[in-house]
Amino acid sequence: MKLPLPGLTIPLAVIVLLIAAVWVGLRVAPAPIPAFTGAPGSVETIPVPAGLPAPVDRFYHVVYGARIPVIGSVVISGRAEIRPFGRPTLQARFRFTHVAGRSYRHYIEATFFGLPVMRINESYVDGFSRFETPAGLEEGEPKTEQAANLGMWAELSALPAALLTDPRVRWEPLDADSALLVVPGDGKGEERFTVRFDPRTGLVTLMEAMRYQKKDSAEKTLWVTRALKWGALAGYGMSTVGSAWWYGTDRPWAIFRTENVVLNPDLTEYINQRGP
Repeated sequence: MKLPLPGLTIPLAVIVLLIAAVWVGLRVAPAPIPAFTGAPGSVETIPVPAGLPAPVDRFYHVVYGARIPVIGSVVISGRAEIRPFGRPTLQARFRFTHVAGRSYRHYIEATFFGLPVMRINESYVDGFSRFETPAGLEEGEPKTEQAANLGMWAELSALPAALLTDPRVRWEPLDADSALLVVPGDGKGEERFTVRFDPRTGLVTLMEAMRYQKKDSAEKTLWVTRALKWGALAGYGMSTVGSAWWYGTDRPWAIFRTENVVLNPDLTEYINQRGP
């Protein structure tokens, strides 16, 4: 019987311990992001509009009943698993801030053992994009702004009333379990999402659109967002767990789990800040 070489035993043990520590550290969830300090605003309701495509009309009645809330702004907070570099998967916490259909701001902290190791400040305010990461700053890129505009509308679909109360948005029929969501493009024209509904529950299952993946992408790539779970927060139905995919990948690059929403706060100053 051959015995392990003494000189290799300690280094191998150290390597195994380091791998185990990394494995554990990548799976420790962070604490919830600090609470948003702004006050919620009042929420009015209006009837579900007539004339919607059949699966869309069913969806809104399932989520809200006969009346929908009018949402002009929202702050969404929660935790996530993200893969900004493909691998590994990082635990994260986030805050997404929206002036509905006009501007948004993202703050994301990726963590290790629950401690921040990477911060992302991203915004799309009045049609101008800004993306700040440890790798540098990117702003005012046309293809990034097209992607940001689509991302804004896809996120608002988690609170789908916002997609009925904006006069620039419309739904068009497609088939018994699908519809087209038409939204304003970045600066001009329109963009279209194909929206799929679960024939059993009537709820949205996924949305698809053609989106630029990078600022130097030659062509658009099919981008898919999935609503993985529906629930209720702040008294209204919404998608509480969702994922985002690029066509051709074997897993989502992000799964977001919403834990708190604040409806209709005053975001006049907050939308232009950085950090949580």
